[in-house]
Amino acid sequence: MNSKISFNPGDIPQKPGVYIFRDRFGEVIYVGKASNLRKRISHYFQRSRSTLADPKLRSLINSIDSWEVMPVKNESESLILESRLIKEYAPKYNVLLRDDKRFFLIKINLKEEYPKIRMTRIRRNDENRYFGPFPKGDVKGTADFLTRYFKLRSCHPDIPDEKDFNHCLASKIKNCSAPCAGKITREGYLERVAALMKVLEGDCEGVVCELRKKMEKASLEKKYEVAAKWRDLLSNIEEIFGEKKRSFRFASIPHSFGEDSVKDLQKALGIEKEPRVIEAFDISNISGQFAVASMVCFRDGRPDRKSYRRFRIKDVHQIDDFAMMNEVVKRHFSRKLSENRMDTDLIMVDGGKGQLSAALSGLISIKYPPTPILGLAKKNEEIFLPNRTDPVILDRSSPALKLLQAVRDEAHRFAISYHRELRGKRIEESILDEIEGIGQNRKIQILREFGSIENLKKSSTGQIAERIPGIGLKLAEMIKEKTG
Repeated sequence: MNSKISFNPGDIPQKPGVYIFRDRFGEVIYVGKASNLRKRISHYFQRSRSTLADPKLRSLINSIDSWEVMPVKNESESLILESRLIKEYAPKYNVLLRDDKRFFLIKINLKEEYPKIRMTRIRRNDENRYFGPFPKGDVKGTADFLTRYFKLRSCHPDIPDEKDFNHCLASKIKNCSAPCAGKITREGYLERVAALMKVLEGDCEGVVCELRKKMEKASLEKKYEVAAKWRDLLSNIEEIFGEKKRSFRFASIPHSFGEDSVKDLQKALGIEKEPRVIEAFDISNISGQFAVASMVCFRDGRPDRKSYRRFRIKDVHQIDDFAMMNEVVKRHFSRKLSENRMDTDLIMVDGGKGQLSAALSGLISIKYPPTPILGLAKKNEEIFLPNRTDPVILDRSSPALKLLQAVRDEAHRFAISYHRELRGKRIEESILDEIEGIGQNRKIQILREFGSIENLKKSSTGQIAERIPGIGLKLAEMIKEKTG
């Protein structure tokens, strides 16, 4: 959070993202997106004749009391985030967005006799289940695969019958369970739909494992094109649905909370000291891959982004969120002990009793001074405290709970942004796996020499052959063709 009086362009990254303006009451009055945050925000604070000539813009600028930015990976993500925040806060200076049709959503009507996947670009206020929007990946192709994988129907009739079955090829090639012909009961069919929705919500471990087995089998049999097909599909599913048990979305920008929220939280938890410095942890991983964690810090109810930290999990080599939480808490607070910085007033973890116990165990093992700690479980917003069996349940409108939710959501956003960054880098590097003659050791050699696939793309065939020992012009040409 920054005051407009202390505006300095150097504080703002030259990256795509979203910016938020607030008035003196801390209310969000404008949300905008930019391909270059520094250039865009400078437009407001280094006023030109054009900005002063527009009454609406002049009024907005005069109302700004503080501002904050949220960099993202690309313009697609900034568009999604901007749209969500405008719908959540309805800032008075924003014109209603009319770009809901930009990205695909997946819609399932559970009131149908035999529900199926439908693609749409508009989320309506009806009783259908919607998943998305999905700005990345081959959503249509992946939806078709999931329809076949769960053997759901893809036909057009609302209630297919025997006549439709006679003209359908899907069941003949075993892509459909054929409920229209009575080959599966409605209850059995709905179980398949429920399993599909778990994948759409992010629980795609079973599908991912099966695809990985198919990919490895094809690779061992030297069917490289088939292996590449399974790999691309695997990447798509992880990219589109892969955030652990969460559909694609961004956490909200936290409100600007003040002393009242901090005092309300102190009273709600029954702790001696005001929790002016809150540090919160979240874990993000997909099937144990690229396991990462985040730590965000709020000071006096506001995000202190300079104190944020992110971690690669080092010591845990299986899917164990509790062990990962234990590791990260120990690493972070061991460092604070060594630097004699015991300034945290409240420690928070994303999760329930298990995550709380793991974090507490980590603190005890390093002999960190007793500090208030809690776990916030998202399902019912239950607050778990040490040595207390029953969770604390706060009123949904209480300032204390809103502050905790904002901290938790920010920790989640920061964790998944790091996870997405690592996963995107790994997917890009996997291009080299398609090239016959490039093994793991040579792949590492290429990446060390050029630094990234992006730098490799900019190099000529001759430069590739010259800089990597053992690679002739023919193999260099194949590398250039695949990466170019």
